[in-house]
Amino acid sequence: MNLLSVEDLGKSFGERVLFEGLSFGLNKGDKVALIANNGTGKTSMLKILAGQDIADKGEVVFRNSCRVSYLTQDAVFNDNLTIDELINSAHNKISLLVKEYEEAVENHSKTGSSNTEKIVEELTERMEQENAWDYQRRTEQILSRFNINNFNKKVGDLSGGQKKRLSLALLLLENADILLLDEPTNHLDISMIEWLEKYLQQQNITVLMVTHDRYFLERVCNHIIELEAGNLYHHKGNYGYFLEKRTERESNFDIEIAKAQKLMKKELEWMRRSPKARTTKSKARIDNFDKIKKKAISKRITQEINIDVKMDRIGGKILELKNIKKSYDDLVILEGFDYTFKKGERIGILGKNGVGKSTFLNIITGKEKADGGKVNIGETINFGYFTQGGLSIDEDKRVITVLKDIAEFIVMSDKRKVSASQLLEHFMFTPEMQFTEVKRLSGGEKRRLHLLTVLIRNPNFLILDEPTNDLDLLTLTKLEEFLLQYKGCLILVSHDRFFMDKLTEHLFVFKGDGEIEDHYCTYSEYRTQQIKEEKEFKKIQHLEKENSKMKTPNKKLSFNDQYEYNNLEKELSELEKEKTELEDCIQKPDIELSKMMEKSKRLGIVINLIDEKEIRWMELDEMQ
Repeated sequence: MNLLSVEDLGKSFGERVLFEGLSFGLNKGDKVALIANNGTGKTSMLKILAGQDIADKGEVVFRNSCRVSYLTQDAVFNDNLTIDELINSAHNKISLLVKEYEEAVENHSKTGSSNTEKIVEELTERMEQENAWDYQRRTEQILSRFNINNFNKKVGDLSGGQKKRLSLALLLLENADILLLDEPTNHLDISMIEWLEKYLQQQNITVLMVTHDRYFLERVCNHIIELEAGNLYHHKGNYGYFLEKRTERESNFDIEIAKAQKLMKKELEWMRRSPKARTTKSKARIDNFDKIKKKAISKRITQEINIDVKMDRIGGKILELKNIKKSYDDLVILEGFDYTFKKGERIGILGKNGVGKSTFLNIITGKEKADGGKVNIGETINFGYFTQGGLSIDEDKRVITVLKDIAEFIVMSDKRKVSASQLLEHFMFTPEMQFTEVKRLSGGEKRRLHLLTVLIRNPNFLILDEPTNDLDLLTLTKLEEFLLQYKGCLILVSHDRFFMDKLTEHLFVFKGDGEIEDHYCTYSEYRTQQIKEEKEFKKIQHLEKENSKMKTPNKKLSFNDQYEYNNLEKELSELEKEKTELEDCIQKPDIELSKMMEKSKRLGIVINLIDEKEIRWMELDEMQ
């Protein structure tokens, strides 16, 4: 069922054309990602669809009664309200419906007229449609998932990240038909992201999102729209399929350009020999030459530079932390932490929001003092610290000036010098953009510039605190390429699981109350082990609960329970068989990508079913 149709959409910002002639549609249940570089109008497009901006041209048509909810990057609320007041205010449609229903029921109980009865019936039907009967329970459940528990707290006292999480929670409670999500995973810790992934997978709602989180894209989206050089490309499939098709398209495009360039050279020779178009054929050939020329220069092929930086030599002593302690009143961040860093280490830091990850980094770099213990830094260590706070500079300066004020060039390992301008171009700042004032940059472009101000200092110990927020996928790829070649020490805090997996092989996991676990593995390996332990723990809890019931006489199985018990054994046997078949199928070397994704998705469902049915079987077996 088609919920949204976009026809010939166009939008400009001053002289800059963001997009033009875009057409696409959204159907019920579609999970669509919009992929484009920063500054190409992704957020503008979402605002137009949400009715918060107006297109220069084109048409946006929603199906009648289609409800749309929009998650912005920066949540805006009345700061004077408490969270509880906000939930029950006009901001939330479901909350208003519940109030309206309660008032109608009360009014009907007083008057008992046919008119009040009709109103109650109509509102009852709407309550059913909106699934509003358990609204309070769902509100508390979803808010707690996003670590929002103090409903008496004023909205103005929340951090930017907490406001974003509150905004996302309220949006999910609205039961909209279409969700427009602008960077939904920003400010969420990994457990929150995983919950959101599962929620969106299970709900039959339509989603159009802008996100840089590649695992999130892979697991949630079934359709990707790519905006590149003003053209829109549609890909039915997940992120892996999109990458395959884009590589194929770019390869074909490069072949076409090479052919056009070869033909242009031949036609150019003819043009020089025959400057005057005396015949109709000659005129046609000249017109055709213009088309060939446009094709031949349609893609500027830039020479990629190898960013393998020559950094200051790291001595024998790097960084030593001895019995570090840090707390804020009752909140314990570090309690006797010890660690000695080694050359070339790549450490990822995991933990929920508020457990002290940024504080830990500030202590290492001397921005904050520890309550106790010693931080011993080697004489040769040169820190590069990318913080969440952003860039603090004169925004009237030009982009190139910001970098040149730090260094004119950066030296590579082979003694080549890469200029500030070349470094900017490598990270997608075109020559035109380099002479743009900083205040005219988008949020993602400012973060990209902030990152370069850190990298151009040539640090041999790099600390990156949430570097992926607001960066587009192309920039992330460039940053990954740089960091994979980086030979210094690296500490990385990120909720981007793909980024962590690719760049780290050692984890500090902040559990809270000063407890930090040390794991020598990738994020995916750690998460797999954690899920396994959680399942085992749940089974043990269940067995302990059942053992505690042994003191009371066991109830006999009812007929229905006995029937279910017998069937569960058969179902578990069939599911285990299907699980083995799926695992064997996925491991076949010649399996198609789309089929592999389909089988992988089914495997996840089967594993969850086995867990659920095993627990139910144990319950019935105890009764038996």
